[in-house]
Amino acid sequence: MSKSKVTIAHVFKTIVWPRRKQLLLGLVLIIISRLAGLVLPGASKYLMDEVIPNNNLELLKVLLLAVAGAILIQAATSFALTQILSVEAQQLISQLRSKVQAHIIKLPVRFFDNTKTGELVSRIMTDVEGVRNIVGTGLAQLFGGVLTSIICLFLLINISPMMTLYVLVPVAIFGFISLKAFGKIRPIFRERGVINAEVTGRLTETLGGVRVIKGFNAEKQEIKTFEDGVNRLFLNIKKSLTSTSLVTSSATFLLGLASTGIMGIGGYMIMKGDMTFGDFLAFTLYLGFMIAPIVQMSNIGSQLTEAFAGLDRTEEILNTPLEDDPTIRTHIVDEIKGNIEFKGVSFAYEEDKQVVSDITFNAPPGTVTALVGTSGSGKSTIAGIAASFLNPLEGTVTVDGIDLSSITLDSYRKQLGVVLQNDFLFEGSIRENILFPRPNATEEQLMHAVEAAHVNEFTERFEKGLGTLIGERGVKLSGGQQQRIAIARAILANPRILILDEATSNLDLESEAYIQKSLKILMKGRTTFVIAHRLSTIRQADQILVIENGHIVEKGKHEELIAKKGRYFDLHTYQARI
Repeated sequence: MSKSKVTIAHVFKTIVWPRRKQLLLGLVLIIISRLAGLVLPGASKYLMDEVIPNNNLELLKVLLLAVAGAILIQAATSFALTQILSVEAQQLISQLRSKVQAHIIKLPVRFFDNTKTGELVSRIMTDVEGVRNIVGTGLAQLFGGVLTSIICLFLLINISPMMTLYVLVPVAIFGFISLKAFGKIRPIFRERGVINAEVTGRLTETLGGVRVIKGFNAEKQEIKTFEDGVNRLFLNIKKSLTSTSLVTSSATFLLGLASTGIMGIGGYMIMKGDMTFGDFLAFTLYLGFMIAPIVQMSNIGSQLTEAFAGLDRTEEILNTPLEDDPTIRTHIVDEIKGNIEFKGVSFAYEEDKQVVSDITFNAPPGTVTALVGTSGSGKSTIAGIAASFLNPLEGTVTVDGIDLSSITLDSYRKQLGVVLQNDFLFEGSIRENILFPRPNATEEQLMHAVEAAHVNEFTERFEKGLGTLIGERGVKLSGGQQQRIAIARAILANPRILILDEATSNLDLESEAYIQKSLKILMKGRTTFVIAHRLSTIRQADQILVIENGHIVEKGKHEELIAKKGRYFDLHTYQARI
């Protein structure tokens, strides 16, 4: 994935402009709130110069009503801002999360092979959160703060141009320091996203593999690994805190200098009679109203920098090419007969390291093709290509004479079923897992799948039957029970093409006997690819392909290959001795 840096123009076009009405309304509310806030300094001047010296009770009432009204307006606009902008920001976060998840789930299988699950979770859930500072009150407050500062600047000049000029020097220095600091913070925030994703990824793996960790008494090393990760995260946060605290400290120092100077200049001017006490009080308060947004801007600037860093990483994911390219995959297939043909197919996960080479064979409709060979010979890769999970680097795979690479994945995979060695079951009930490919299936269709896969053999012993909760990844069930649920799921899907990857390995004899019956029903009339270490499971196959080092070294039926006394014979004889 190429590193993309999100520009202000891109954010304006994709995030700000579509929400211009809400943001404009938010800006208006901010302006009203800030203008209402300026009533207090103005009222203070009249209080000191007019009301107190002249005992003017009528003017005091007017001032109190004006200040109370201004406070009420500020409270109302603050509430409205939260309702309009904060809610809009949270909605945008939800939309972005959905968009990123929808994009990620459509990425090729190879992407998931190279990326940790926890890292992707972090990408979806955490990286997009920063946008709340763009669409939320952050951006509106930034504009509102700038406007307030400009208005206050003119009011300050009106009271005392000399004192205002003195104030502007430290403010300008502060602005320069802030710009430099935020330029350095963005890469730190971006790096934080990477570290956070790595730590989350490892934590997800640790919690998922807790049985292995405990089985090997490896808790200490996992604790250490996580500690190292969170320490890296701490050091990154420390680095960003140093930059932001530099901005805050410089603000405190420079604006403190300005206040000290104003105290001296203002005091001198009052003693000389060039300024009233009310003017000095108003100047001080207006100065606070001018400086507060500037200091606040440093905080908002930090939030916006974090938002842009998160958007950088989000854009990086969204720029990753999808698995189903609509410009290439244009052919929609309605109903597949199931004639699969490989013609000179080669594939490599890494450049110049071919896993399979020049694979050529035909799997006619409704036949069973068994792939056998030692681990790492390329069996699963061939099955992955047939399932459209992987695309050949050379050669073609055709389905009923149509190039598979031109068929839309949606129309092809609707007619594809997969049963894996360690098939994935979702947390929930047995019923929900079987209904996964067809949630709207009838009870009759469900029960047919349950009986065909011999799931009822064990669910009848459970108090809640098909409603039994199976735990995360089906941990409350045995391996054989999990496999039968996976087969029932495939039967319910009613695919034309079926991939069985090590579906009967690591099972006890009773479970294997049940699963063999289930598989026989499942494979009937479907084009099936079977990968199995146990050669007894593929004796009835219409053709057996013996794969060695990515090549087909033998092809034929069980009896033919035994008679040849070649590689298949060696594998069969070796297993018979075990």
